[in-house]
Amino acid sequence: MSIRFATDDEIANWDAKILANPDGGNVFQGSEFAEQKQLTKWKPRYIVADDLAITVHEKRITIHGKMWYIPKGPGVKTVVQLGNLLPELQKFAHQNGVFAIKIEPEIEKSDDALKAFHEFGLRPVSPIQPNASTVLIDLSPDLDTVMTNLNQKGRHAIRRAERDGVTVKQVETNEENCHMFYDLLADTAAGHKFFIRSYEYHQAFWQRYASSGHGQLFFAYFDGKIVAGAFAMVFGDKSTYKDGASIRERTAYGASHLLQWNVIKWAKESGSKQHDLCGAPPSDRINDESHPHYGVGRFKTSFNKQVTDYVGAFDIVVRPGQYIWWTKLGERTVKSFWWRVYCDSWY
Repeated sequence: MSIRFATDDEIANWDAKILANPDGGNVFQGSEFAEQKQLTKWKPRYIVADDLAITVHEKRITIHGKMWYIPKGPGVKTVVQLGNLLPELQKFAHQNGVFAIKIEPEIEKSDDALKAFHEFGLRPVSPIQPNASTVLIDLSPDLDTVMTNLNQKGRHAIRRAERDGVTVKQVETNEENCHMFYDLLADTAAGHKFFIRSYEYHQAFWQRYASSGHGQLFFAYFDGKIVAGAFAMVFGDKSTYKDGASIRERTAYGASHLLQWNVIKWAKESGSKQHDLCGAPPSDRINDESHPHYGVGRFKTSFNKQVTDYVGAFDIVVRPGQYIWWTKLGERTVKSFWWRVYCDSWY
């Protein structure tokens, strides 16, 4: 296998190469995400392994070398394809001073897959992106069939919201709308106790994807007030929504369902054949009320009861000595330092 850094001409057409990968491409492997992550000090590195395009995010840890992170990649489809890639990727990383590579391939979870990952010497770690388990919606049929295929609870909520006067609009990612959406997102985060990055980071993200034609901001209104918002992305024939929020006081039943239905319609019109609701509890805990994301899972399975579990995130150990230090002390120290200095997540 030939493996190398991409040329300038290849980088200029990087999204096309990512979309040609066996997995059909992933928005978090696209060029916009690579550019966005530079705001959090990650350096994009573009790698070509035969015909496979791999977007790598790199950070240097003083003395110990570099960490490579491949969000929602590499873009292989099968365990065999990953197994063929690993030796050369590991060797190439070693040559470039890397001590570990974090990967998140969208290979569906199974006993056989997990066994193979163990035999490859991969170390399971906590996922970075939120959709290691998720709910997918098939958008390949016509829109009426997509609606018919939704879970009955979801269809009822959408129709109820429409009858009660909830409306949804696509809006620009201007300063005013970004501020309103971020305030809504921050309030939701406080209520559900999850971390969000700064306003500046989110504004840059939303405006970057909107200006490229890959993103759209939506607001749901009831009685003239914004009650929910979402930012959705489409990349090739896949779509997802990265951020979603609603007011904590429920004033209109089904507003978030109708909002998501409008996201689905936009995604299908934009060429998506599969919509990812971007995160849910794993299938074996989807009905576990003690799970911190039980409510999120309940909402998303009202569209499709089936939860898709991917294998999750794994580390490829490149330099064992440095990696042992990283797992025992380094990662914890670096993340703590990063939070104290930048008030932000290291990843």
